Order: sequence, then C-alpha cells, then structure tokens
Amino acid sequence: MGKVVIDVWVPDNTFPGWMERWYQIGAEFEKLHPEYAIKVTATSFWNAPLEVAQAAAQGNPPAVSELYSYLGQSARDMTRQDGRPLFTSLEKAIDGRTEIGGEPVVAGDVIAPFRDYFSHQGDLFSMPSVGTTSLLFANTRLLEAAGITRLPETWDEVTAACEKLAGSKNPPKHPITWANHAMLFQQAVATQGGQLVNNDNGRSGRATKIELASKEMLTWVEWWRELHRDGHYLHTGAIPGWMESFAPFAEQQAAIRLSSSNDINYTLRAAEGAGFDLAVGIFPFNDHVPYAGNHVAGTSLWLTNGLDKATEDGALAFTQFLHNPRNAADRHKDNSFVPMTYGAFDLLESEGWFAEHPYHRVASDHLHAAPAKATPVASGVPPVRGAVFGNFAGTQDVMNRAVQDVLEAEIDPAERLAAATREAQGLLDDYNAWATGPAPRDPDAAPHSSLKVEHYAGVVAGKDYGGRDLERIVNKD
Repeated sequence: MGKVVIDVWVPDNTFPGWMERWYQIGAEFEKLHPEYAIKVTATSFWNAPLEVAQAAAQGNPPAVSELYSYLGQSARDMTRQDGRPLFTSLEKAIDGRTEIGGEPVVAGDVIAPFRDYFSHQGDLFSMPSVGTTSLLFANTRLLEAAGITRLPETWDEVTAACEKLAGSKNPPKHPITWANHAMLFQQAVATQGGQLVNNDNGRSGRATKIELASKEMLTWVEWWRELHRDGHYLHTGAIPGWMESFAPFAEQQAAIRLSSSNDINYTLRAAEGAGFDLAVGIFPFNDHVPYAGNHVAGTSLWLTNGLDKATEDGALAFTQFLHNPRNAADRHKDNSFVPMTYGAFDLLESEGWFAEHPYHRVASDHLHAAPAKATPVASGVPPVRGAVFGNFAGTQDVMNRAVQDVLEAEIDPAERLAAATREAQGLLDDYNAWATGPAPRDPDAAPHSSLKVEHYAGVVAGKDYGGRDLERIVNKD
C-alpha cells in the first residue's frame, strides 16, 4: 500500500528561505510518520486564493491551503465541484481529540487574539499559521539627540516627538514615516473601537454595508494629514510603499516608522549595519477616546472538505505538528512572526530568548501572550477581531488611493472617504451577488481581485512585495 499524499499549498511571499523551511518541515514530519508524504507546493503570492479555487472547480483541490487573514469570507464562499463548501471547520474535524496520529493537538493553545480572529461564530475554522500586528520602530540615537527619552504611545505623543525631532540640532529629514497601506488604517480604526462593515464587522452575519468615512477613520486620516502638512510625515508617494518607507528609516533619514511586527528582524539588521540602536514600541493610539484593543493579521491553514479519513487525519496531524512549541518558536525566531501558541511563547521565555531579544517581546505582550507581564497600556484590553467581508483586497486598494489623494491633492478627507465608501460598496455588492449565487461558483467569474492577494501592491508600485526587496535594502544591493 502506497503512502497517503497530503497536498499543502502555500503562497511564496519571497522571504529568503521561506519555501525551504516548508519543505524541511514536511520532510521532518515524514520521518516521524512514514505512512504520509507531504507534498508542499509554492503558489503565486498574488494569485494563491484564485489558484486554490480553480483547482477546486476542476475537482483536485489541495488538502490544506494557506490563505491570508482578509480572505476569510472568500474562503467560506469557495465551493467544490459538487457545490459543497470547499473548506470544513478545523475545530469540528478535530472533534475534541487531544492527539491525532501521535501529534498533540495545539489548536486550543493558540493565543487568544488569533484564535478570535480566525474563528467564525465561536468555531475555529482554520489553523492560524502566521501572526503579525503593527508596531512602532524608532532610532534611539535620533530620539535621544532631540531629548526624547521614552517612546511615544499615543497620537499626541507622536506629534510632540515629531516637533522635538524637527527642532533638534541635527534633525532627520523627516521625523516619521509609514506605508500607505490599509493594514495600518485598520489598526488605527480598531484601536478606537471602530469597524469597517456592518453585522459586527462581518462576524455575526455576512457584511452588506461598508463605511470608510467613519468618525474613527476620519480622525486617523486627519491626524495623518496634519503630520504631512507640518512636514513631519515622509510621504513616499508609493502604494503601498512598504519598501519605500523602510529605506529612509534604515538610512536614518526618518527617526520613527510604523510597520508590521514581522519587520523586526530586518529592521534590527538594518540598524546594526547603520550603527544605531533600535527601540520597538506599541502602535500609537488616539489619546482622546478609550483604547479599544489591538488588530492582528496573518495567515491560516484551511482544511478541505470531504477528504477521506486517512488524508484528513494526516492533514490535521501536519497542521498541529507545524505549530508544536518547538516549531512555532523556531518560526518566530526566523521571521519575527508572533509566537502563535502559549506553549511556544513559554518555550522562548524559558530559553531566555526574550531576555536576550526584548524587542521581540513587544508584540506578544501587546497581544496578551503573557498578560501578567504586558505593557500597562495593553493590560486588560481585549483583542480586536478584524473585519470579514468579500473583496477585501479591492477595498484596501480603495482606501490607499483615497489617502493618496488627501495627501497629494489636498482633497477634504470627509469628501474623499465618502467617495471611497461608495466605490467600496460597489465592490462589496458585486462580490455578494457572486457569492450568494447558485453553487458551484465559477472562480473565474468572481469580481476582480476578490480571490487575489493585494493586487494593487505589484501593479502600482511595480515591485516585489516580499522579502527580496527588504534584503536588497538591508544588504545595500
């Protein structure tokens, strides 16, 4: 009898060694479970969800598919060839078991923010695999030269820090920068308790209404515009501008940068290469409203519906093996991603990792991996579950372009975001019309970008999105 083949499709995000680690961990699983063959396939970063949906429509979907966090609604709307939902609930498939094929089940140990984010009406539908949140990065040499001895934690404190930096003896060209990317918009809205769509951000029912001109969004954009008008914020002009905002920080032309927690390793290497000390802090929040929590993002592993018992159990065992404490801890070390389970965090703690690398602990503390040791501002604050709705990538594009117009063309934020809301509502309506139509649904008939990954990043910026660009900047290629 031949081995049971477990097809696992993973989007290649181009970080050096990214796919090699997947292949390695598959081989390690096979050594422990010789009855299985793990076949890891690198899918297109841009079109991974569409490729999965097309394979399902042709009757040959993978057993496990890794998808980005904002594709939750799209994943639940994908169908098999016979019209059944493409994916099944991970939690229901586990069915209360504490081990599967000899692998301890760790799904119940996923830290609360990511369990909540990837759950649907209380059901952990997919296995969180990569976790990020937003953080503040600072050049302590530049801050200390301006008399700043503590990292800013609020918007008013950021403004005050920018004013001190601008007025210092040898000021940086710009005090602060960040990418024009909707992930940061979502973080800013979430910290104020705002939502993007109706029905509890799409959590209690399918989202049908979107609002990009909310009080929370306008407050964020207006504060952003003031920093830009005052010359404090470095606007690179790129959409989304991850790399374009990273380079000036690495070159000490900007003292502060807001970005994703998965930038820690690269930013530290850049700081060491340029000869300055790096400090990492929480994503700043609005001083004038109650702090509502912290937004997360990342990827999760979806289990295909209708697998035979041997294949399903092998797929489940592999997803748990991927996230056992040792593997999850090592992944954090390799890529700066948040340790996904409490067990992984505890292992890193016991090994002295966080004592030696305190900047890696900030994201975990802020997300309550260790509530007793969390920063004061994070203590007692619940995590925020992000929005779930169709054609999220298209709406992110709409948000980015709207702010571009506010910054460059001096269009009134309320006016421009109201227009963005109308555009995004059209995208959502088109998506829902497709998604609620008769099954099976043709993935090629889905509204543009609803089954793609952040299509605008490559089209507008004309660059790779992932690790290759970071490597070029860090290594000064």
